[in-house]
Amino acid sequence: MVAGLALPRIMRVGRGAAAELGDVLQELGLSRPLLVTDAFLVGSGAAGRLTSTLLEAGLHSRLFAGTVPDPTTDSLVLGLAALRAHAADSVIGFGGGSPMDSAKALALLGVQGGEMRDYKAPRVNRGPALPVIAVPTTAGSGSEATQFTVITDSATDEKMLCPGPAFLPIAAVVDVELTLSMPSRLTADTGIDALTHAVEAYVSRKANPFSDGLALTAIGTIGRHLRRAYADGSDTGAREAMMLAATQAGIAFSNSSVALVHGMSRPIGAHFHVAHGLSNAMLFPAVTAFSVHAAPARYADCARALGAATAADPDDAAADKLVDALRALCRDLDVPTPRSYGIAHEAWTRLTPLMAEQALASGSPANNPAVPSAAQIQDLYARIYA
Repeated sequence: MVAGLALPRIMRVGRGAAAELGDVLQELGLSRPLLVTDAFLVGSGAAGRLTSTLLEAGLHSRLFAGTVPDPTTDSLVLGLAALRAHAADSVIGFGGGSPMDSAKALALLGVQGGEMRDYKAPRVNRGPALPVIAVPTTAGSGSEATQFTVITDSATDEKMLCPGPAFLPIAAVVDVELTLSMPSRLTADTGIDALTHAVEAYVSRKANPFSDGLALTAIGTIGRHLRRAYADGSDTGAREAMMLAATQAGIAFSNSSVALVHGMSRPIGAHFHVAHGLSNAMLFPAVTAFSVHAAPARYADCARALGAATAADPDDAAADKLVDALRALCRDLDVPTPRSYGIAHEAWTRLTPLMAEQALASGSPANNPAVPSAAQIQDLYARIYA
């Protein structure tokens, strides 16, 4: 088996790394970045501090703060206008997964044009695109190191997975200090998102030895530190460990794949506006329980890495312990069900067939150890509702 691997060309990882953003752009020969972020990071002053860093480096940047949670094709319109008006030679994605997804999409559309639906899976996008520099502020999406973006089609509410090297950031600047203000709910949701990335990368049908090592390391780190970061946001040791694990998990799944959890998660986000990490968390235990029989040894490895099982446990027992551990984690981190989140049962039931169709169309379920039918996906949606 030959694994095709892709990584950012430059990575700066550690406390204070954001101060080196200007140096990174200069190293790449870039001078006119569009800084893509959101209103929260503008209001907190974080975007202003990053803009000052760029100015001090002699760069001519422009700020676009019009990104929205779960970015849509409509939300890209003003960003594309800002990109062209600035004659940008690069795009900086600054924030959580949504600003980074927006930045990646703008970088490609700014060069190739067309509509975002032209670039969705199964198409693999190889470029050209403007260089993307990713600066994450959450420890979850791993988008700073992945060759994917996810954009919702405003006309159809389809959450489109758009893959390919064109979306891989050329550089990632990973600074734990940017995550210290995350509230507990966001810490939980992004942390479970990172754990989902790591587990799915390891059990995926596209797994390889390179992704395996990063996935297991990330699983172990998250198992030791997520509850700590959730309980005490000022625990800088836990925050730093989670930040690194999220990046490792991002590299792992970008070079392997995600699977059924993500395939089912995207339609929940599109139709019910549930944050991506939270919709993953809602699904994670039930989908894992559905899947473990198809790859017990792989899931057992995940359980042992997480600390839920030991080497003395047979694989089948260890795999079952992983399911129990995920249920306990979601309980400890107060993950709601769709019902307790406020989603009406009638709407959930009515949209379930469409969500199952969209999940399958994304291609992610085909990477799962147990490849589901549309009926089985509908049954899983019904199980997790309450």
